[in-house]
Amino acid sequence: MMDDNKGLLSTPVNPPDPAKLAEAWSRVMAGTVDVMTASVQRATNPHVPQPYDPAAPARAFGAFAQHLLTNPAELIKAQQEAAADWMKLWGAAAARAAGAKPEPVIEPERGDRRFKDPAWSEEPAFDYIKQAYLLAAKRALSLIENANGLDEATRTRVEFFTGQYLQALSPANFPLTNPEAVRRAIETGSVSLLSGFANLLEDAAQDAGLVTRRTSEDFELGVNIAATPGSVVYQNALMQLIQYAPVTDEVYKRPLLYIPPLVNKYYLLDLQPKSSLIRWLVEQGHTVFVVSWVNPGPELADMDIADYIKLGPVEALGAIEQATGERSVDMFGFCMGGTLVAMALAYLAGKGEGDRVASATTIGTLFDFASLGQWSTFTEPEQLRAMERHLLHKGFMAAQDLQALFSAVRANDLIWSSVVNHYLLDREAPPSDILYWFADGAHLPRAFLLTYAQQMLRDNLLKEPGGMEIDGVPLDLGAIQAPLLAISLKDDHVSAWAATYESAKLWGGPVQFLLGGSGHNAGVINPPSANKHGYWVGEEMPGTADEWFAAAERKEGSWWPHWHARLSEDGKAEKVPARIPGDGDLDVIEPAPGSYVRNRC
Repeated sequence: MMDDNKGLLSTPVNPPDPAKLAEAWSRVMAGTVDVMTASVQRATNPHVPQPYDPAAPARAFGAFAQHLLTNPAELIKAQQEAAADWMKLWGAAAARAAGAKPEPVIEPERGDRRFKDPAWSEEPAFDYIKQAYLLAAKRALSLIENANGLDEATRTRVEFFTGQYLQALSPANFPLTNPEAVRRAIETGSVSLLSGFANLLEDAAQDAGLVTRRTSEDFELGVNIAATPGSVVYQNALMQLIQYAPVTDEVYKRPLLYIPPLVNKYYLLDLQPKSSLIRWLVEQGHTVFVVSWVNPGPELADMDIADYIKLGPVEALGAIEQATGERSVDMFGFCMGGTLVAMALAYLAGKGEGDRVASATTIGTLFDFASLGQWSTFTEPEQLRAMERHLLHKGFMAAQDLQALFSAVRANDLIWSSVVNHYLLDREAPPSDILYWFADGAHLPRAFLLTYAQQMLRDNLLKEPGGMEIDGVPLDLGAIQAPLLAISLKDDHVSAWAATYESAKLWGGPVQFLLGGSGHNAGVINPPSANKHGYWVGEEMPGTADEWFAAAERKEGSWWPHWHARLSEDGKAEKVPARIPGDGDLDVIEPAPGSYVRNRC
């Protein structure tokens, strides 16, 4: 442990390595030229409307300021509570300076990795800075949370934007108040800060967002990621259909079809072999088919949700019947893909073809968009108008803009941790298959996104029987007869599990609800061999999510085996000889993972 009087701040500075110093200065100079050149080029390009409304934070804070002006007692109370906090902090700091070891006034929340370095607690100066920040953040958010009479839409927006500012202002994000950055600068003779500044200039010149991922060389599609053996056996303008090669002599008679979300590539479920859900399902004896969406450009701007339903899951059903002779499949989808599964089943039910899908499984999926949480910040009318102007100009929402949105919702993990690593410490992030997948995003076409945002997110029409139509066929989730396994994730930051529970209650057929541990992505990539997270399952669907949770049974390990047992009828489902891609009425087009997934943004 560091001595309070002879700690990090008193460590002598090492002289910089001349070669590394020269290299860092060269990069800074080159980066400065590149930024200036890029700035001139952007200034001469036609103006593209921004996808989000830049005035939204000012509008939200203005409404909150007006509320405080008419409710001054709330502000006075908050100031009194803050003053009491500061008195405690000053007292603790004085006691520590006198040699005592007082208990912290406030500590980081569980899972907050910004302050994991021991110096945040062992060095009095950094400990004081950390606690001062945490107290200020706590009081700012408490003021918003306890604002009586503030409408919930404004409260949600103010909380979101306040959270963004507070995360940006964390002392961990600045070189002089981050002990790890100070230590690294001392060790390198400040070359780390100079090189980090060069990294910042390079990213700014490339206009690739706040931080450019530097892990693209660690993974290769079809080699060590998205590498489960299979073949593309069908394709159209919007998707390729992959059939995976069997590894068992017999397979279950009914095929399994996966519908991924459009905003990310399908291979979240086929990362490295040890964590691949697709590979695991094949090993259990399933004939697995996967839709791999095209990465659309302006040429597909007019493709709407109806087109994606008909050319995606519905057309895949016909192709699977050609490949296997089976008319009925089990279908599952993740996130937005699960919503498309529900819409496809409602469409088939409306046409009298509901028997094409024997069972459905949705993972982290919403059908009822009434409770969007912080995502409702982006359904404000002004935000939707800004998005519409952008889409009308460009024809699609770029993957980079969608990634910026998802990153903002988890800014500490997806933005500021990279700022610290790349700009303050000059360290490459360790290779991460899930971050590689996240960075390999996809565009969304104009027509699809406008319908999704206006009819589903804003107007919540999917929950209404007949509220939406596909080719004149009204969609009614209550008309679906296929059984549903609705899987949610307890710490999901995208689809709050209580909201997915309310969505599952709209389903017409039998429903079993399962709640997995962990978050939106990590909770899905949970192989049985890891024996992590656990899950809850319940047969009944009481009125509220809290009532369900109180009665649910907690089980250890991964939920994958539970799902497989349901699909396979505890292993009793009929089996047939293994199916080789190309042996049916569909020829092999190319090896998996196919060409559509390789189209990077």
